[in-house]
Amino acid sequence: MRAHAEGTARSPEERRANRAGRETAPDWAASALDSVLARVAAARTEVGERFPLYADPGSGRWNTTARGSWTGGFWAGLLWLLARHTGAGADREAAQACTARLADWIEADTSTRGLIFWYGTLLADDEAPIRERAARACRDAFDPELGLVPWGSAFGGPRRMARVDGVPGMVPLLATVDAEAAASHLRRHLDLCLSSRSSSWSWLHTGATGWASCADPAPGWSRGPAWLLLALAEGAPLLGDDALAGLADALTPACSVPLADTAHPAGPLDTSAAAITALALLRLGHRDRATGILETLVQRHLTADGRLLDGCYDLGSGNAVRHELIWGDFFLAYALAELTGRMDGHTG
Repeated sequence: MRAHAEGTARSPEERRANRAGRETAPDWAASALDSVLARVAAARTEVGERFPLYADPGSGRWNTTARGSWTGGFWAGLLWLLARHTGAGADREAAQACTARLADWIEADTSTRGLIFWYGTLLADDEAPIRERAARACRDAFDPELGLVPWGSAFGGPRRMARVDGVPGMVPLLATVDAEAAASHLRRHLDLCLSSRSSSWSWLHTGATGWASCADPAPGWSRGPAWLLLALAEGAPLLGDDALAGLADALTPACSVPLADTAHPAGPLDTSAAAITALALLRLGHRDRATGILETLVQRHLTADGRLLDGCYDLGSGNAVRHELIWGDFFLAYALAELTGRMDGHTG
């Protein structure tokens, strides 16, 4: 089950294709990856044992959290990517220490444990124990009646909810211990989020009356389709090719960098959504489309010192609406590593 379910393993053919892609990868991609990883090294010195969340677009100073919240795995993932790049023992030790600090989230009641533990361990070479503990805890939280791991109560509000940001990471994490639960989690969210009943990225289970759509996040939210597309790419081995037909096109925005909310055409963009989309498209084999998005991000939104600007954390509250976001940096770096072939040998 494990080899089938993980979904990110590379066959010999895929590895050869990856090496071929590296030979034809544009020069700007390797240079951009180098600058992002240099930014990671600088940020590690700045934040110490705290977790960076978002940075001011002018000063580049990070706003941090003590425990990492739902974004902690992206910082751990960036540290692992840096360690793989440099091969330095000190970088590897820093990545290990950061991953260990995520352990407090193993028993937290939230489906964002997928984001925390899948991406926090995906690039590591020795973090299987913490990943397995997290995966089993998530399997224990699986609700057969709902057909998914509920959104949970860790961040307040009702726990019997389904939210699109509780799908990516959770699907491959669950699949390492229970492929059927992982497939059910993905299918239920696809059914809800792509339902003709209502355009919504969040649903509340109300008991006898079933699922009711929620207004938050807004229907035009940029990361809604991006998260779902990434989950679809990660869960492709569980669903089969027939289930993917047309969905990639439906979930990929027409522009390279989407608006943070389509209901606000004069509002900010969201480069983090674009970076998520690029990685998903690479996973689904749409290399040319992914490369176009990445080139736009690098040429228009990446600073010389490796900061991906114009990410929008929360437009509704006005929080960090044109900032560098830790998950934007992570998905940009990961997609660039895929594009340039620097992920050779990684079996996730």
